[in-house]
Amino acid sequence: MSDRSQEALLADGAVEVEMWGPKLLGKGFREYQRYEYMLPGDNPARGAHTHDLIRFGQIVSVLPVDLARDEVVLIRQFRLPVHLANGRGELIEIVAGHVEAGEQPAEAAARECVEEIGVAPSRLTELFTYFPTPGASDERITLFLGIVDAAAVPDRAGAADEREETRPLRVPIDAALAALGRGTMHNGLLLMALQWLALNRGRVAEAAKRGA
Repeated sequence: MSDRSQEALLADGAVEVEMWGPKLLGKGFREYQRYEYMLPGDNPARGAHTHDLIRFGQIVSVLPVDLARDEVVLIRQFRLPVHLANGRGELIEIVAGHVEAGEQPAEAAARECVEEIGVAPSRLTELFTYFPTPGASDERITLFLGIVDAAAVPDRAGAADEREETRPLRVPIDAALAALGRGTMHNGLLLMALQWLALNRGRVAEAAKRGA
């Protein structure tokens, strides 16, 4: 198989799907909707597929790194769903939040850094975008590498107008990666970011130069 064929095989693709909806099932922080659809080759006699999903939209996350001190800045934050799931709802996380109307992802990433760890990044580099729960939501997360001055990080942060309280943590990169290996942290955005850091430890400064 040629390299081009392999690239095509391992790439997401578009589908000509016939779709009806959405039907609003509920609305809170985000909308809960129902769609019906038919794919090419479906038997019309069997009827359409029905799928319920949460319209979560575009999210940014940031892995804040202090290159001079060889540290990452993480946060502690309470999450009720996790508390209900396993009783350990005080999660270790990275900076993350919604892209607001009229914002570019990089603008949202910088804003969320100020809100959640109390400092703005001097440089942001977009790394990759992924869908964490593609069977249940359209949530699309773009991960950024953020270069920060960890010495300027306060003990507490959070957006007051959102009743958000975060506790930033300055952690040596070695300690963060060791905790990743122990499996003691369970926030998906954090794990994805630390896996990237583990794979690219020697190229973080080079990646930061690509940012703006």
